[in-house]
Amino acid sequence: MTQVTDHKGGVWSIAVPIPDNPLGHTLVHLLETDRGPVLIDTGWDDPDSWDTLVAGVAACGFALTDIHGVLITHHHPDHHGLSAAVREASGAWIAMHAADTDVVRRTRQAQPGRWLDFVAARLTAAGAPEEHLAPLLARRAKGGGRSLPGRPPALPDREISPGELLDLPGRRLRAIWTPGHTPGHVCLHLEEEHPGMRAEGRAEDRAEEPPGAVGGRPPGYGRLFSGDHLLPGITPHVGLYEDPDDATVTDPLGDYLDSLERIGRLAPAEVLPAHQHAFTDAAGRVRELIAHHEERLSGLRALLHEPLTPWQLAVSMEWNRPWEQIPYGSRTIAVSEAEAHLRRLVKLGHAEQVPGSDPATYQAV
Repeated sequence: MTQVTDHKGGVWSIAVPIPDNPLGHTLVHLLETDRGPVLIDTGWDDPDSWDTLVAGVAACGFALTDIHGVLITHHHPDHHGLSAAVREASGAWIAMHAADTDVVRRTRQAQPGRWLDFVAARLTAAGAPEEHLAPLLARRAKGGGRSLPGRPPALPDREISPGELLDLPGRRLRAIWTPGHTPGHVCLHLEEEHPGMRAEGRAEDRAEEPPGAVGGRPPGYGRLFSGDHLLPGITPHVGLYEDPDDATVTDPLGDYLDSLERIGRLAPAEVLPAHQHAFTDAAGRVRELIAHHEERLSGLRALLHEPLTPWQLAVSMEWNRPWEQIPYGSRTIAVSEAEAHLRRLVKLGHAEQVPGSDPATYQAV
């Protein structure tokens, strides 16, 4: 049975299932506008997910052909997967931040085998053992490439710019760039009063903000569509999204923590995330997540009293299950997160790479 929640004020959420995933579902939000309904994310590209989305839109009082646009918080397949199908069925535009559009474009244009070569080289540099590399190398030897379920991810028609008040007639929805979970993750702030929430003043009484700004609004105002940036009981993954042709060293964890602080200052009255459930006290949840990462960084610095490779550090880190029980693919993701934390420690001057080490090892400073 399709789970649809009416959040009042022309906002609904539809629980779209994610096949074979402990998260269970993605909360796709529908926002009514004067030009027709707009979806915030779309769900996984799967027949059951599609049927659930179509039924959910109908339960909100619309046909799928009524959809005017699709706003994507980030490019992950449980958020962006059905975007192409929605556009084909309705003619809706799709909007995404440029940084995630770049990731989607690289995914679509990658030559067969090139992605496997890149991943294998990164894992080798991180100190991955032969038994982890063997399946990748075997697949490469057979001519394999990067296979993704369903149709290729859709390229957007529009760009979401930081600080932009989106062109949605009858609504005030502002884009806030919140990189970290992905390079182009965005949250969307509905700058409106709504039933059950006390607001400190009206949107039309407040001056427009310059692009990228978050301040200028009273705390406790409006609702935030937070995607995966801010979840009530889950710490979002922060990993690496590297361009094989770009050697720039990024700091995604630093980006994430900065983004959290901006959302904490915004302090929306209610958060509508893409997983779990709606919640209040965004600022309190932000403090919990910042404290979690500070504690984790401190713990990793302690582990680095002896030199470790990123792989060895990932094995030593605390996860939601013992390392031996983490599936093969998730181990690669875990190493990516360990590297993101290492980069943060290096940038803070708390760790450094051991000169001449191969694979690279790191130690505390």
